[in-house]
Amino acid sequence: MHGGEGAGEEMHALVERLYPLCRSITGDGVRATLEIVGEYVPLKVHEVPTGTQVLDWTVPEEWNIRDAYIADPSGKRVVDFAASSLHVLGYSVPVSRTMPLAELRGHLHTLPDHPSWVPYRTSYYQPEWGFCLAQETLDALPDGEYEVRIDSTLADGHLTYAEHVVPGQVPDEVIVSCHVCHPSLANDNLAGIAVAAFLARALAERTPYHTYRFIFAPGTIGAITWLARNAERIDRVKHGLVLACAGDRGSLTYKQSRRGDAEIDRVMRHVLAASERPHRVAEFTPYGYDERQFCSPGFDLGVGSLTRTPYAGYPEYHTSADNPDFVSPEAMADTLAVCREAFAVLDRNRRYLNLSPYGEPQLGRRGLYDSLGGRSDAKQAQMAMLWVLNLSDGEHSLLDVAERSGLPFDTVADAAGALHGAGLIKA
Repeated sequence: MHGGEGAGEEMHALVERLYPLCRSITGDGVRATLEIVGEYVPLKVHEVPTGTQVLDWTVPEEWNIRDAYIADPSGKRVVDFAASSLHVLGYSVPVSRTMPLAELRGHLHTLPDHPSWVPYRTSYYQPEWGFCLAQETLDALPDGEYEVRIDSTLADGHLTYAEHVVPGQVPDEVIVSCHVCHPSLANDNLAGIAVAAFLARALAERTPYHTYRFIFAPGTIGAITWLARNAERIDRVKHGLVLACAGDRGSLTYKQSRRGDAEIDRVMRHVLAASERPHRVAEFTPYGYDERQFCSPGFDLGVGSLTRTPYAGYPEYHTSADNPDFVSPEAMADTLAVCREAFAVLDRNRRYLNLSPYGEPQLGRRGLYDSLGGRSDAKQAQMAMLWVLNLSDGEHSLLDVAERSGLPFDTVADAAGALHGAGLIKA
């Protein structure tokens, strides 16, 4: 079982493997990342040319980088891209110059409050160059002339994203989205990529009810590109989940969709509460990850976001301290388990119609009570049958039944299956 024992260790190994790659919103780092993810689940990779209009945005030039460094007056590399992809400002234009430290300082980014950490910074849509380094490294630099080199290219190319589809019994889709544009940041968002890949593998072990579409795309521009290219078929998307910050040791946070009462919102609230895990449910805000694109008013999809500690909610966020040691196999396994539990509810949540609604049908002569013999929860299962019969008026879902009765969802769904098999209710 890909979602069971050992999945946490396997996901952590995938995070460690992806960690050194230099990702951005475009470029070979994204392709290399998707190639590795493709070893776990088959991917359909899409390449969208520079200049393509996507909603209100335009696909930018593709950025690739081969080397970058700052060498001190003695020629020693004091900042080296080869040591960490975080050292270069994302989307830096090429530079090859010698300059005094005083001039170089204007292009350096540090975290004075955490002097040993390297920050993550980008300048996607404004031509700029820069380096990120530890404050303690900067403090130790002597005055003098420094060699500054960024061997990068910004040129017409493509934006790359990928999809993996787990076919379901119906064409109605659940989308699971994670961003693939961050360089060496383990929680944000390599843990999300790993959980998504292993969730896809777990779902494929059975034929789910819904069709599940996994989207691996760069943040913001990638989700906007996907929406622009899928506008004609967007009505198939019934539910969705954005995965991010999926591996830190904090408790789970579910951020609701813009609607607030979408089925995915109700399912996630129910599953988290029923599991008795420590958790938080947050209201929608139009800031965060790609849920804000899926929940933009024109689309208004039922897409929520699942994280552990939310973005910017932990000091290591967008720094070199968000490394593979910061994420744990146990936390990723827990995130995966919650996703599986939620999708199991989503897949079994139906509305039924009682075909014998006048009075209570006789369950004994249909062998329905006998089917409970020996069950430790026989009384609970019997109550679930009565509740399903009573609320199967075409208006109430099984989740409604579970919430109103206080009974476990699985017990309610099992009861519905038995009643359906006995011809007492229809979907």
